[in-house]
Amino acid sequence: MTNTPLSPRPLSHLAADRRRVLSAAQLRAQGVSAAEVGAQCRAGGPWQQFLPGVYLLHPGPPTSEERLHAALLYADRHPQPTGAMVTGLAALALYRFAAAPPLLSLDRIDVLVPRTRRLRSTGCVRVVRAQELPKPVEVTGVPVAPVARALADAVAHIGDAHTVRRLLTEAVRGGHCEPGAVVRELNRSRLLARPHVVDAVDSLLAEGRALAEDRLYEMVRTHALPEPLWNVDLRLPGGPHLGGVDAYWPDHAVAVELDTRSPRQDDGTLWTEYTRKREHMERLGITVVHITPRKLRDASEQQAVVVRTALMAAGDRAPAAYVVVLPR
Repeated sequence: MTNTPLSPRPLSHLAADRRRVLSAAQLRAQGVSAAEVGAQCRAGGPWQQFLPGVYLLHPGPPTSEERLHAALLYADRHPQPTGAMVTGLAALALYRFAAAPPLLSLDRIDVLVPRTRRLRSTGCVRVVRAQELPKPVEVTGVPVAPVARALADAVAHIGDAHTVRRLLTEAVRGGHCEPGAVVRELNRSRLLARPHVVDAVDSLLAEGRALAEDRLYEMVRTHALPEPLWNVDLRLPGGPHLGGVDAYWPDHAVAVELDTRSPRQDDGTLWTEYTRKREHMERLGITVVHITPRKLRDASEQQAVVVRTALMAAGDRAPAAYVVVLPR
């Protein structure tokens, strides 16, 4: 009997499932010893070690999919899987962001792991740690961080203001997430102290408000609500300014206000201001409907019902105080 080199053929079915990428633990589970793995990975051999404990079952360069799976296998080398997921620019590429480079052109693949994991960045893998892992989204069979978290992890390593602005703007315009979620993640990652990120966030919030206003116009027209006065200021005759609203029906004394608070400011303080303004208007007989951009995006019909109900209830209320309506 001769000692012939181990052939990868017995593993062909498993290799196909994992795009021909396997960890040392997976190889051991298939009865392949460390010595046999070493023999296959010798110079000119049919296999190669791509990352510590992770092997490609072919001699050529890895595909973009193989790099992703290899990075995740490396990050999850643990007796109990830790839920590692792709984040940063690699995640945005999987979400098909036009502003993100192609996967194969990325030098590093960011992988999000629990903060307690003892793991070092190596090769094409950059380890990103989280106090608490978010729930991953499966994209093409790969666990990926939610868009807002992936954006923050990408921005952490980007110094170019134009690129940051493009990524943040695409996230909102493409409907991937709301501006508030992005800003919260940037704040959590302590990135809002960087001037080029702050500038991009200002553009993002303006973009988010414009998009929300467009959705509000569309909601009114799609669901055949009466046409309101758009973007007006309300004040008492000769008295104090009551505040601006995004839509107002003077014959019904109903106002709609988009809740586009910036998470960079104190939410408690801002909400107190919203509440004080709303209570003041309602004491004057004006019904104020608060709508968030997310509700406009995900439940436009439901929000239209809320507004229609407020308009229909106008006849059952005592007449509202007279207010002056001015363009904003």
